[in-house]
Amino acid sequence: MRNQSEETTMANRQPIGFFDSGVGGISVLKKAVELLPYEDFIYFGDSVNAPYGDKDVETIKKLSFDAADFLLSFNCKAIVVACNTATSAAILEIREKYSHIPVIGIEPALKVAIDHTEDGKILVLATNRTLQEKKFRILSDKFAESRKIISLPLPGLVEIIESGDRYQERSYDYLREHLKNVDRDISAVVLGCTHYPFIKPSLRRIFGEETLIVDGSEGTARHLKDVLEEKGLLYKGEMEGTVRIFNSSKDKRLIELSQSLLEEDSDHN
Repeated sequence: MRNQSEETTMANRQPIGFFDSGVGGISVLKKAVELLPYEDFIYFGDSVNAPYGDKDVETIKKLSFDAADFLLSFNCKAIVVACNTATSAAILEIREKYSHIPVIGIEPALKVAIDHTEDGKILVLATNRTLQEKKFRILSDKFAESRKIISLPLPGLVEIIESGDRYQERSYDYLREHLKNVDRDISAVVLGCTHYPFIKPSLRRIFGEETLIVDGSEGTARHLKDVLEEKGLLYKGEMEGTVRIFNSSKDKRLIELSQSLLEEDSDHN
């Protein structure tokens, strides 16, 4: 019979699961790996159904439950919903269904943008579904009294990133067209989709170095660490953990792209 200490150690050694509607959640996973180097991670990208942002809420919930069930087949000790759309549309139901483990979501880093700029407008870039959901409206209304917040959906951008826009040209042309009417008095750009951090170089070409560009990946990774510590699930080992990447698509290029994005120098973004 195992003692309580042995059971705790076994639970601590279980992997942490991440899922997203494709490769975008790798931006969150990257931060988590940096912050929790001894943990094991399982990543599931649902590229077959990407993007989630153009789907109805019930479909997003079903896809999210399917992804979570896949991760739980690896006995994950926690799940990170590394998708703004799934968090906005389904996080409450996900937490209710999988109440036996921590479920961490992500949301646009509006507070970070407000705290790190003194004035000027805040531009939030996200999917249609994220911007339409009550969760984002409540967050936006919270800060709307003190700052002008502009929200802009970018349909089609996720598909460009999923295609592996390694040299940024397609994303730059897309952004230049879709942002041409946006007031340039922008002090911060908030990336409300986990795919978007991978096209920061294109955004820099448009907004320049002075404009703050933020996303919720670091805050989510820190929250994950805090929750694991609080619940006694943090693994403090001596050897680096492992990362296993899966995708709903049979296209091996997507696994290779995911691995490449994970290993890419953070300074490049």
